Amino acid sequence: MTNPLFYAKIILFGEYGMIEDSQGLVVPYSFYKGTLKFSDLSSEFELNSNRHLQKYSEFLTALDLSDDFKLDIDSFKKDISNGLFFDSNIPQGYGVGSSGALVAAIFEKYSISKLNPENISKDNLKKLKAVFGEMESYFHGKSSGMDPLICYMNLPILIENKENLDRVNIPEGEEGKGAIFLIDSGMTGETGPMIQIFFEKMKTEGFRKTLKEEFIRYNNACIESFLKKDMNPFFRNLKKLSHWAYEHFRPMIPESIFNIWKKGLDSNAYYLKLCGSGGGGYILGFTKDYAKAEKMLEGFQKEVIYRF
Repeated sequence: MTNPLFYAKIILFGEYGMIEDSQGLVVPYSFYKGTLKFSDLSSEFELNSNRHLQKYSEFLTALDLSDDFKLDIDSFKKDISNGLFFDSNIPQGYGVGSSGALVAAIFEKYSISKLNPENISKDNLKKLKAVFGEMESYFHGKSSGMDPLICYMNLPILIENKENLDRVNIPEGEEGKGAIFLIDSGMTGETGPMIQIFFEKMKTEGFRKTLKEEFIRYNNACIESFLKKDMNPFFRNLKKLSHWAYEHFRPMIPESIFNIWKKGLDSNAYYLKLCGSGGGGYILGFTKDYAKAEKMLEGFQKEVIYRF
């Protein structure tokens, strides 16, 4: 029996803001995926993955999960000794949920009480997010549990606030001139240090004020208009959001991206924002005219994730 595939995820909106109760919109991204497999561990990749799973199984043993979400750790360890590894092409340090997919795969295979992602109640979604947060804390020190939840559900999720989240329908993509795309910054980013910078900034009253009064307002307005497919207010608020990030998230913007970020704002040809915590990995781009944006971003590796 083959194990299910778990896809990467992309935070379209809400990076950092979700920590302070903004809305968030997170979608699965099927270009990258991972699944649990067995092998004789003859390749270095498989052997390393198996060793990581061994270490991770010790962490999970010590985790005190509630009865509804308990894991069969003995079976997990037995499978590890029989050559279990995580076969994944999800790049690490790119803000697309490499650890989230792994956590989701382990939970799906080894949870004692099986859940059906298609009919999980809103209340159980909340509990599951908390469980995933505990499981993923091994990788980041602190985790909201959002990444594994998206990978597990394989559905777009709207985070309404810290307490509430629900499944949501993304408007159907269509072959138009516009696009949402990823730009490869050419370097990996580490979540921990970036979050540290954010919390340092949060200690200053001015930053806290502008985050709440401007960033969160623009962010939530972008989500609202995107879900309604109302593209004029969407791009209006997106420009404000991109400009705000250029001013206030400078340490999180990879150096290779800095000039093209400003070029987008100055020309209105495209707007950029962080994809996850920043510092490296992917950057998100939005444009009404992808052909024009692509020409202006020559030399950068790009992947289109949504057309409109």
